[in-house]
Amino acid sequence: MHSIAHFNPTNEITNRFLEELDIGTTDQWIIERVGIRSRRTVLPLDYIRETRNANPLAAMEAAELSNADMGQRAADAALARAGISRSDIGMVIAGGSGPDWQIPSEACTIANALEMEVPALDINSACTSFYTQLYMLSLMQPEKLPDYVLLVVPESLTKTVDYNDRSTAVLWGDGAAAAVVSTRHRGRATVLGNTLDSSPAGWGKVTVARGGHFRQVGRTVQTFGIKRMRHCLMALKNEFECDGRRFHFIGHQANQRMLETVCRKCEIPSDRHHTNVEWFGNTGCASSASVVSTNWEKWTDLDDIALVGVGSGLTWSSYLLQFGSKA
Repeated sequence: MHSIAHFNPTNEITNRFLEELDIGTTDQWIIERVGIRSRRTVLPLDYIRETRNANPLAAMEAAELSNADMGQRAADAALARAGISRSDIGMVIAGGSGPDWQIPSEACTIANALEMEVPALDINSACTSFYTQLYMLSLMQPEKLPDYVLLVVPESLTKTVDYNDRSTAVLWGDGAAAAVVSTRHRGRATVLGNTLDSSPAGWGKVTVARGGHFRQVGRTVQTFGIKRMRHCLMALKNEFECDGRRFHFIGHQANQRMLETVCRKCEIPSDRHHTNVEWFGNTGCASSASVVSTNWEKWTDLDDIALVGVGSGLTWSSYLLQFGSKA
C-alpha cells in the first residue's frame, strides 16, 4: 500500500442536534450506549430538521455532495500522499453500502470525476467493501494488473437514516476513504493475512431496501460483530504479533462500546487501539480506512496494524498492515 487518505463533509450532527429533534435521546444516553459525540453528513442540517429524512429517495437530490464528490476528494488526497499523479493509475475499484446510482458503478462516476479513462468496477460487500477489495486483489495475478490501482470507498448512509428512529440516528456518519495500492511495486506498508468470510443466512439482519431506510436487528448484529471481530483479531494476533514490533488494532467503527469490548476480550491495551467513531460516527466501509489515514504519518517501520471489519451480508474480513520492510 502506497498511501491512504480520507474525506468527511463539514455538516456536523452533534448529540445536541439529535436531542433537539426530540426523538427520545440525550447526550448522556448516546455516550453511555455507543460512545459517539458527533457525525458528519452530506445532507443540510435544516433538511434533516424539517423532513427527518422521511423519503430517502429525496435525500439524493438534497445532498450537498455526491458519493463521486467525496470519492474524488479522498482519491486526490491519496494520490498526493503517494506522490503520484492521476495518470499513473491503471484501474479504479470502488464500492460501498449506499451507492448513488443503480447503474453505472460508483467506480465509473468517481473515475469520471477524476478525469481517468481506465477500467473501473465496483467490488461491494457493504461495510467490509474496502477489505473485500484488498482481498480480491490479493487473489489476482500481479502481472495482469496495472502498476497502480486506486481503491475508493464513499459512504453516505445518513441519506438512508430515519431521523425519527433514535436507534439508528445516533450511529451513522458520512465520509470516504481511498488508497493507492500495487501488487507489483512495494509501498510504505504491506498488506498481509487477508481473510474474507460471510454467512448469507443472516442477510436480513442489516438492510437498506431500494429507496428505503437503514434497518438492522441491533442486539443480534452487535453480538455477531463482537464475536467475529474478536475471532479475526485473535487470528491475526496469533500469526503476526512478535517481539520487537508494535501490534495495533483498528476495528470497524460501529460504536465505541463494541470496540472496547473486543479490546478487553483480546487484551489490546488502550494505547494500541485506534478509533475515530467518537467524532465521526459509523462511516461504514470508509470507517477503519479513515482511522489508518489519520495515523498514516505517525506509524514507523516497527508498527503492525491489525484491521478487522464486519458488515451486512453478513460478512467479516481482516488483514494486517505491516509498515517497513520486514514482510
